[in-house]
Amino acid sequence: MFQPDSRDYIGFATLPEQVHRKSVKRGFDFTLLVVGESGLGKSTLVNSLFLGDLYKDRKIADVGERLEKTTQIEKKSMDIEERGVKLRLTIVDTPGFGDGINCEESWKACVNYVDEQFRQYFTDENGLNRRNLQDNRVHCCLYFIPPYGHGLRQIDLEFMRRLHRKVNIVPVIGKADTLTENEVIKLKRQILADIEEHKIQIYQFPDCDSDEDEEFKAQDRELKACIPFAVVGSNTVLEVGGKKVRGRQYPWGVVEVENPKHSDFNKLRNMLITTHMQDLKDVTEDVHYENFRAQCISQISQQAIRERAPGSKLKRDSVINDGVITETDRLLIQKDEEIRRMQDMLAQMQEQLKQTGNKRDSVVNV
Repeated sequence: MFQPDSRDYIGFATLPEQVHRKSVKRGFDFTLLVVGESGLGKSTLVNSLFLGDLYKDRKIADVGERLEKTTQIEKKSMDIEERGVKLRLTIVDTPGFGDGINCEESWKACVNYVDEQFRQYFTDENGLNRRNLQDNRVHCCLYFIPPYGHGLRQIDLEFMRRLHRKVNIVPVIGKADTLTENEVIKLKRQILADIEEHKIQIYQFPDCDSDEDEEFKAQDRELKACIPFAVVGSNTVLEVGGKKVRGRQYPWGVVEVENPKHSDFNKLRNMLITTHMQDLKDVTEDVHYENFRAQCISQISQQAIRERAPGSKLKRDSVINDGVITETDRLLIQKDEEIRRMQDMLAQMQEQLKQTGNKRDSVVNV
């Protein structure tokens, strides 16, 4: 190892430290979409995960209001700091999902919200001021499955089919303390079978690198084997065996939230926060957002071709009114025209080079 005063020392070995300092100073953003019908413990689980109270002002709707209730979008944000690292956490809740009599279109509000965040980021990314982009894209969706039943219902399948190519879906079995150990295993197998049968793409854990230690590899295998997570949430602190734990008190005993024998809560929290948060953001950026971005650019190019009359120039004032792009249409169309002009110039230069080469060959033959 070279010392700083060594002749062969350059100094780029400090690059990771520079990146770390800059990232910590800027802070991090993470958006979590929580979906599921009422009564599955979504709010309790979120409060348990992040040790906060995001829903203290919520009012529970009565039965009459739920009859015709539609899916709504509620955003809650909180700033968390741990050991000098700042995280801007946004929880997107969906009250009313699956609560109405007709639940055929409960997924629409969720799809529209995810697309709107992609669209806003795409617009900001192509604007003039791109230095401080605000990332409100949904990085993960916790989809809650009820513990009763024998697998996925039609509403569950329809939601996952509509969103599995737009967001990282992590299936979660809510209120798993209502099931026995064998019932949990059986329900997990049935859910995975339904997901495979209907070709739904849930979030896939990345493979471990070969240089990782055995402990990390074992933890990764354990996480993959837990899908879908069977969880129990609680913000009540109880005393069990002389120690204070978060759990639920029943007449027959206490269900401890963080006890791996009672719940997959710890595994879900470790996956979501400790080990895979950055990978969830990377997959959102590299896969889901890139697919949306490619579709937008393709639509803009097709619209530009349709509006171009034979032998005439592209109309610069043309605007796409299909509801996908609003402010950046003109800039992208002009960029498309500039690329076409460069391609034409390149083709002309290649033709001239061919003609010059043919003339030289003819002179040599003479």
